[in-house]
Amino acid sequence: MSLQQMLFGGGKSDSGALSTGNDGGHAIDKSRVLQATGPGVITPLSPGNFGSIRSVPVVPAPRYFERDEADRIKELAKEKTDGARQSKRAYAALTKIEEADKSVHKSHRKYEGAVAENELGKKRADASLAKKLHGLRPGYARLGLGIDKAESDARTRIDAIKSRLMGGSN
Repeated sequence: MSLQQMLFGGGKSDSGALSTGNDGGHAIDKSRVLQATGPGVITPLSPGNFGSIRSVPVVPAPRYFERDEADRIKELAKEKTDGARQSKRAYAALTKIEEADKSVHKSHRKYEGAVAENELGKKRADASLAKKLHGLRPGYARLGLGIDKAESDARTRIDAIKSRLMGGSN
């Protein structure tokens, strides 16, 4: 399969043909247009789970800590602080990726809109030509009838000449 066929598809299909009797109908399914772009995407219909992160349990009341508890908590705080820094970097990068994806998505939809709009312009031109050609049909019919009449007149004259020549030689 050629690269062009892989990118743009191959073969012609009339599945998008607008047939006679089309009253401006459509096949635009609102649920498909508004469908999320992927699983887990946050939308009003799929708001997520509002989860949070809690690395340690809440201390429910004032208390004293032992030295080894304090040391472990201090070490965990260092780990979590570094983890938070790395998470912040990762989320910033993920946000940039989402923004890049949105930019590509918007550009592609703008392109598709231009394709659809230009397709309508092309179909208008095709319809205009079809109407023009239908308008020419009576002229072609007259020309054809004129040719048929000329052939018939010529045949009649030829037959008359043959008849005189054949009749006179008997």
